[in-house]
Amino acid sequence: MRPAGAALVAWLGLASCAGCAAADGPQPGADRRAMVEWQIRQRGVADAPVLEAMATVPRHLFVPPALAGRAYRDEPLPIGHGQTISQPYVVALMCELADLMADETVLEVGTGSGYHAAVLSRLARRVYTIEIIPELAAEARATLARLGFDNVEVRSGDGYRGWPEAAPFDAIVLTAAPREIPAPLLDQLAVGGRLVAPLGEDRQQLTVITRTRDGLRRETVAPVRFVPMTGEAQDGGGG
Repeated sequence: MRPAGAALVAWLGLASCAGCAAADGPQPGADRRAMVEWQIRQRGVADAPVLEAMATVPRHLFVPPALAGRAYRDEPLPIGHGQTISQPYVVALMCELADLMADETVLEVGTGSGYHAAVLSRLARRVYTIEIIPELAAEARATLARLGFDNVEVRSGDGYRGWPEAAPFDAIVLTAAPREIPAPLLDQLAVGGRLVAPLGEDRQQLTVITRTRDGLRRETVAPVRFVPMTGEAQDGGGG
């Protein structure tokens, strides 16, 4: 696994961003470069493909138009329906932890606005992403298609049971926090694959689970705060 970088509390905004004061201006490319340098690289994310993806995917087009001027600041933003788009550093860190290669496939649970899927699409051959809120799934599908992210497939539904017909996956990324990792997702993880997820309720931990030939290896990376995973995960996985 590539190095994870510095420890964090993801939701506190621990680094300053030179240039973020200009995020209300008309230069999103410059704002993205400043975001990568001051919020991401200086916090320890070093993977070159991840940094390149973060520098090229237009985050301002994945947030509500009224919030576009804040898109490259060091903060999560609301995207409607009680959901948020994670702060840029967290997206970059999770992508680095997923440790994707260009010929691999990844499953994302929690599409949201589609931004994280767009970043993943620049790191992997194919992205499968599931969103439980139908309106968000439809909006993300339209945005990704309009912007040309044609190696991303969006499904509307509960991500608890994953996407079995496309499994196994080289990486699985959860952008909402379950109390425990759903067993069907672990079953769909390839040998050598990495599952990256916020785990827990009040005190969540960003966690990496790697499937080896001998079983599962778990690593706790850092405290984070995400919206809870809803649907079957919230109901205890019954049914």
